[in-house]
Amino acid sequence: MEMPSTMLSSASASHGTTPAGRVGESFGRPLAGWRLRLYTIIFEADTPAGRWFDILLIVAIVVSVGAVVAESVEAVERRHGATLLALEWFFTVLFTVEYLLRLACVRHPLRYARSFFGVVDLLSILPTYVGLLFPGAHFLLDVRVLRLLRIFRILKLVAYVGEYRALGHALAASRRKILVFLSIVLMLVLVMGTLMYVVEGPENGYTSIPVSVYWAIVTMTTVGYGDIAPKTDIGRVIASLMMLLGWGILAVPTGIVSAEMTALRFARGHPTTRTCHACLTEGHEPNARFCKDCGATLPPYRQG
Repeated sequence: MEMPSTMLSSASASHGTTPAGRVGESFGRPLAGWRLRLYTIIFEADTPAGRWFDILLIVAIVVSVGAVVAESVEAVERRHGATLLALEWFFTVLFTVEYLLRLACVRHPLRYARSFFGVVDLLSILPTYVGLLFPGAHFLLDVRVLRLLRIFRILKLVAYVGEYRALGHALAASRRKILVFLSIVLMLVLVMGTLMYVVEGPENGYTSIPVSVYWAIVTMTTVGYGDIAPKTDIGRVIASLMMLLGWGILAVPTGIVSAEMTALRFARGHPTTRTCHACLTEGHEPNARFCKDCGATLPPYRQG
């Protein structure tokens, strides 16, 4: 039965409440059939099947990235090259199937293909096929560098761990405060670097203001490479103050982001990918009994 247009518009408008809801709004959530069942498994992490899909895919991503890292070690590659090659093709085929299934279960596959995660999915499988299409061509040896793009598979983890999204939202909400903080730090290291250039001078290694600013940044962040160090008593006093100041400065961005994460947590509550079967609205809270848009009774929430 065809759904009323008002009901569909209501569902589309409310899809932006959760990350999965935004996926449904942007890529098009199927209305029925095998595509809807497949969409529920792949994109809705709160269902048992979706949870198992996410866990297995996370394991596959971590193991495949580990194989890429191990392949870069010459001794490991000499002893286990055949095994690593077999693993690479196994994961390439696995992620290719996953990519095709994602395109198949949404109503707007081109939108997914052009999205951030769609590009990451493509980059994670493309290098292996490129190496297969252009073997033995000496002028195309640089194409092997594309195999390093397989490390992009690690970015696929962001799609399956909600904490990544929460951190991303907190960083976006606090970007202005962080930019103001960084501008203050830059002004401070510029002033202190210039002061050290005047106090120490070129004879002690502070040959220019940019070099002195580099020293100020290294000192303020308490890294302390030791390639440049003050020789005069006044310079050492300034360096000591900057090191002590650096401890306090490094804690500021952490406090800003933590405050934003706490504010977002209280503002948003705990929405899920729970879906109303009547109007397809997503993002209902775990204890909700009725749909917030159409008023229909929601199915029981089972997270496990």
